[in-house]
Amino acid sequence: MRRTSRYSRRDRELGMDRCISRRDFLQGAALGAALPLLPGVLRAAANPAHPAARAADYYPPAMTGLRGDHPGSFEVAHGIRDGARVEAGRDTGERYDLVVVGAGISGLAAAHFYLAARPHARILVLDNHDDFGGHATRNEFEVDGRLLLMNGGTLSIESPTPYSAVADGVLREIGIDRRRWEKGLNDPEAYTALGLGDGVFLDHETFGADHLIVRREGVPLSRALAGAPLSAAVKRDLARIEEGREDFLPGLASDAKKDRLSRISYRQYLLEVVRADPKVCDYYAKLPHGLWGVGIDAVSALDCWGVGLPGFQGLGLAPGSTPRMGFTPAGVADHGWTPTVHFPDGNASIARALVRRLVPAAIAGTGIEDLVTARADYARLDQRGAPVRIRLSSTATRVAHLDPAKPARGVEISYVRAGGAERVQGRHCVLACWNRVIPFICPELPETQRAALSAPSKVPLLYISVALRNWQAFVKLGVSHLYAPGGYYSDMRLNEAVRIGRYATSRRPEEPMVVHATRTPCAPGLAEHEQNRIGRADILATSFETFERNMREQMARMLGPGGFDPARDIAAITVNRWPHGYAHEFNSLFDPLLPPAQRPNVIGRTTRGSIAIANADAAAAAYTDQAIDQAYRAVGELES
Repeated sequence: MRRTSRYSRRDRELGMDRCISRRDFLQGAALGAALPLLPGVLRAAANPAHPAARAADYYPPAMTGLRGDHPGSFEVAHGIRDGARVEAGRDTGERYDLVVVGAGISGLAAAHFYLAARPHARILVLDNHDDFGGHATRNEFEVDGRLLLMNGGTLSIESPTPYSAVADGVLREIGIDRRRWEKGLNDPEAYTALGLGDGVFLDHETFGADHLIVRREGVPLSRALAGAPLSAAVKRDLARIEEGREDFLPGLASDAKKDRLSRISYRQYLLEVVRADPKVCDYYAKLPHGLWGVGIDAVSALDCWGVGLPGFQGLGLAPGSTPRMGFTPAGVADHGWTPTVHFPDGNASIARALVRRLVPAAIAGTGIEDLVTARADYARLDQRGAPVRIRLSSTATRVAHLDPAKPARGVEISYVRAGGAERVQGRHCVLACWNRVIPFICPELPETQRAALSAPSKVPLLYISVALRNWQAFVKLGVSHLYAPGGYYSDMRLNEAVRIGRYATSRRPEEPMVVHATRTPCAPGLAEHEQNRIGRADILATSFETFERNMREQMARMLGPGGFDPARDIAAITVNRWPHGYAHEFNSLFDPLLPPAQRPNVIGRTTRGSIAIANADAAAAAYTDQAIDQAYRAVGELES
């Protein structure tokens, strides 16, 4: 039970003194103090989340508080980055055909491909987190006897380009037929059938008054904006941008317009080309956050056109991409989005299906329908004698060929976990961790490759899952999704309506529901990579208590007029923090346009002897199909 004296009256009104699961002490200072980074030597990670140190009910998906890159998952890597000396560790005597560093979808897919080519192979998969899946992680709650699921990372099976035969084939092999689940799994009309639309919450700090704009389908924008604390000029400009057909670049051909748009930000476009009121930029400021993790100042106007942001409908642009577009907008411009398939826990279902294939004893059942509600047995992931073993809470510290002159002799992999520093050997190794980690743990790579691996900066972001006892306030206000351009959290939405096997999202407002929210801290006005760096530091320095307080306050302000009471209605909060989130895509405002062979992701993924690299960074695209394709390439390039 918490002492309430430390909380203000407002804190108590928000429910900060209520007894929901919080693990700040375990995951914060106490854990940090326990990590023995002794006199410049990195010996062991005293990670209390390691299965061997947990009770029999160890089950990461149900943990709340700080998740994602949880405390205990990154301190060893940061120690290496900061110059701590790494001990080789105790030789466990284990010898494998393949050792994979990283149990995300790319790493699990690499193990899958390797095993398919070598059915009798012995494989070890290492991961620094206390759960498998990487960014494809699962949040699980039980509220009033009802199981609630939410993605803690990767949201859906979707892509701006057609799925390759390889990626599509893997999904079918593990029991996921995309075409079957495109219909019948998700119900996109579930909330519109209740009369719910999109909402835009204007906060008083930015716009002068708290006000909710409800955008229902078929309702003119002028009607939706009635009563909003916006000047008449801003309302006219918003209507021009969203509903007008004006050509803001008259006299230019389509190709010239696209080139011009690729060299200015969306913010510049609104201010200098559309000549909109500056307050319009406040309204649209965070629209790109969900795709790029930065605002309208750091994304090109052309890329914003590519994904369908407003203001371009009168320009008469020809369909299709140009070389000066990023991966996502170029793909959408050429192909449109592939049909989306969203499982209740997002693409954690893909990770779980791969684990079930690799370690059948860990997850019972045979089909996707029973996989969704199956409980993984983490004690079976790393069993002696099993052909495939997944070893969690184990951070790789050094990867090197036994003899660089004769790479076919194999690779030695050192890692740190609760029991201390250990090392194993593998005939082959796939590095399926993040690119920027690799130069620190694999120093034998040539300098050009190390520089390429270090070049891109991953996009930091937060995915927050809030378990509610009911969602009646959303219905009373007429919204299922809220965009908050001035909010601490920029986006908040009811969980997608899903029905599969024995699991179904709530369809009755008085029943429990999970809300998904996002935050992508950035520093407008700076280059994208610098914004990423600042955002990453912000995420790591912020306590769970701060995330929680801001969530409760913002939900109270947005949903309070609908009867929402954060102290009464919030059952649990899980903050999935990803300081190294999305893989970096080409950005024409900041990145040079290079031939494919000269791009950092291509140089960085070069296979060296018995060490290959597979991850979304290697594709420069943050999509599951790209991660799978890179795993296929990496395994294929390993020496036979």
